[in-house]
Amino acid sequence: MISPSLEGILPKEQMRYNNEEKHLLGNGGIQIIEAYSEEDISKVLAFSNKYGKTVNVISGGTKRGYGGLIEQADILLSLAKYKGIVEHSVGDLTMTVRPGTTLKEISDELGNYGQRVALDTSWPEIATIGGIVSSNDSGAKRLLYGSVRDLVIGTRIVYPDGRVIRTGGKVVKNVAGYDMNKLFVGSMGTLGVISEITIKLRPLPKYEGLSLLHFPQGNEQAIRAFTVLLLDSKMEPVSLEILNPAITEKMTGKHHYTLAIAFEDRENAVLYQENWVKEHLPIGAEHSVLHEEEARQWWAKFQHLGPNGHHDDENDTYTQAALKIGSNNLDVLINVKAAVELAKVFHVVVEAHGGVGHGILRVYVKGFPEDIVTYIKALRKKVEEKRGYVVCTHLPFKLRETVGVWGEKPGYFALLEGIKRTNDPNRILNRQRFVGGI
Repeated sequence: MISPSLEGILPKEQMRYNNEEKHLLGNGGIQIIEAYSEEDISKVLAFSNKYGKTVNVISGGTKRGYGGLIEQADILLSLAKYKGIVEHSVGDLTMTVRPGTTLKEISDELGNYGQRVALDTSWPEIATIGGIVSSNDSGAKRLLYGSVRDLVIGTRIVYPDGRVIRTGGKVVKNVAGYDMNKLFVGSMGTLGVISEITIKLRPLPKYEGLSLLHFPQGNEQAIRAFTVLLLDSKMEPVSLEILNPAITEKMTGKHHYTLAIAFEDRENAVLYQENWVKEHLPIGAEHSVLHEEEARQWWAKFQHLGPNGHHDDENDTYTQAALKIGSNNLDVLINVKAAVELAKVFHVVVEAHGGVGHGILRVYVKGFPEDIVTYIKALRKKVEEKRGYVVCTHLPFKLRETVGVWGEKPGYFALLEGIKRTNDPNRILNRQRFVGGI
């Protein structure tokens, strides 16, 4: 049954009443509306803004457990069917794409032209480019290729009142001035709905290699010294990822702390850098190398670690959470050890990996809800001692009411609140989804 007030906004086949039970992760809606076009998005938002209806936005659903303190909005606007490539400029290495397109669909199309989007975010067959951009979600290879913010060069945005604006452009070199794209990347859909994204592309690498350095003794000083040596060298690793023993065992069968060092370049350049790693191996470290298809398969498996918003259940013993920890790059080594040690204290199971080059650590937690809550609070306190931060990127709705997803309000919160007030004065869009309940 469709609410009478919504009739006539879009064709009836695009609207339905949500008669499912409330979702474990929240961020749902009483009425579900499928958008097939930018015009559909504009009509729904204009209607909602006029009549004070709240709107949650969803597409692939991999970010459903990321933020949000309202279990159900009036409308759940789905962009899952608003997908496809709008324009691909092969020579300019740019592509314009609709938000419901999955990362895998984009990669498969670009592969026909020897190109790619330099993003290695999790669950690429489900995760859509709209969700990836809205949450500024990046993977291990951001060390060399940068984050989402570095790759987006233009967007079309539907404002909460239905107006459509364009930010940036469709070429890599835009005119000077404030980069409006950055306002929307990572804003969790609270300022407007992205209807098109223009992104920079890169050629597919000529050759790929992955060096795995296992540290049976878990010697933090040895890992730190080698990391500093590598970062100070002329080598150009694509990733410099530390894996805790639980992830290493899942990926390789060895129960050690491990550094995953990827190189992507011409074959002779990759082999030269791998040889450098071999020549500078720390004492006691074990070394193995994967090339080409073996390396690609390793990374494909790596992208399927952690929750994806689709395999959570009500079983308390198997409650899942995911954390993003930001810090100085070398503090990742301290934080991954803290994550592992605190897991023993609070009786949760933890898998963790982080970039010792870029400072982002991912922690995946399983256990009883109350244990997860106390674990997150203890880990956040530990990380904040060294001026880092902990953000909950996946958490059941009931736990998000207990644990602050974003931590304390930042000193610049008034600025964020002012931008929200300007863009969405009626606060209809993804309400309470971002920092400080914005």
